Amino acid sequence: MTGPILLAAGGTGGHVFPAKALADALLARGHRVGLVTDRRGTAFETASGQLEVHRIRAAGIAGRGLLAKAKAVGELFIGYFEARRLIRNLNPAVVVGFGGYASVPTVLAAAARKIPVVLHEQNAVLGRANRLLAARADAIAVSFADVEKVSASDRRKLVLTGNPVREAIRQVRGAAVTPLADDAPIAVLVTGGSQGASVFADLVPAAIALLPENLRRRLRLSQQARDAEFDQVVEAYRTIGVDADVRRFFDDMPARLVDARLLICRSGASTVAENTVAGRPALLVPYPHAIDDHQTANARAVATAGGARVLPQATTDAATLARVLTEILGDPSMLASMTSAARSAGVPDAVDRLADLVERQANLAPTGQAHQSAAATTASSARRATA
Repeated sequence: MTGPILLAAGGTGGHVFPAKALADALLARGHRVGLVTDRRGTAFETASGQLEVHRIRAAGIAGRGLLAKAKAVGELFIGYFEARRLIRNLNPAVVVGFGGYASVPTVLAAAARKIPVVLHEQNAVLGRANRLLAARADAIAVSFADVEKVSASDRRKLVLTGNPVREAIRQVRGAAVTPLADDAPIAVLVTGGSQGASVFADLVPAAIALLPENLRRRLRLSQQARDAEFDQVVEAYRTIGVDADVRRFFDDMPARLVDARLLICRSGASTVAENTVAGRPALLVPYPHAIDDHQTANARAVATAGGARVLPQATTDAATLARVLTEILGDPSMLASMTSAARSAGVPDAVDRLADLVERQANLAPTGQAHQSAAATTASSARRATA
């Protein structure tokens, strides 16, 4: 009897969200699916009862002191033997790792037993955990055509699938974007991503204050603000006379994306995937402390396609942001071109491409939902990037 398809993910939302999307897709195709996560993987507790959730020990190493690193190595060591026992009992058809150190023990245990392994990389830089595991993988699903820090020997394993997004975001793609009239309101959406973005609390209101009056009065601004800066942001917009919708959290992001003409945001993997699938251009301010500076690589990929501008945090002040906003929002044809480019950069069928790849590696009979697009997209179609 064929064992389940086993997914290994945990930690941050960037790893968890695509794993949940794949789990749903595989369950819909009639497969048995299990999830191996660490104690932080609480997002899966609300998943369908069909998903078998298993927990093992795991811990991150990067950015920690010597004592914390030693403890983390110990946790991973214990997790590896827990994963070995789990793999032996379940005998999975394939294991899919989503990066982060929570996936390491399970992928290593699967490789040791010659179980097929697929890795999924959300960013334009291969993450440290995936770099550690790449040599043991049979295929590496990537979200960008150019991915940095991939060894020459592992490039043949790359398959461009894209990064899965929520179905509600996919539906935004179908919403018509009408040409922007010279005097029409302009919806601008400011979000902080999973790491938050306190910098936007000062930067964006100050930039809005510098805009020409005829442009500023057309803005319909929505901005996410953390608790610590919420009152500050509200007061800043009140002072400059802008009626901004300031929220601590947006629980209606798909609806806001439908209305948005331009975003100001970080460039984490999930944010970039959602923006491009929805087909919305952005001013991307990469989180400057991200490991391996992967947010800059993500942003650069969309900017190269024409769907975004990259604004490094260290060199972007209010005057710079105001100048860029004036240039883009004051030119409807430029905004329309960026919108089209952002849409072209999106991969709306990413979850189906990824599910197809997993079925192939597991040697499972594809269902009627299988897409030929993933089968045709291999490492040979991905342009070589600087390792």
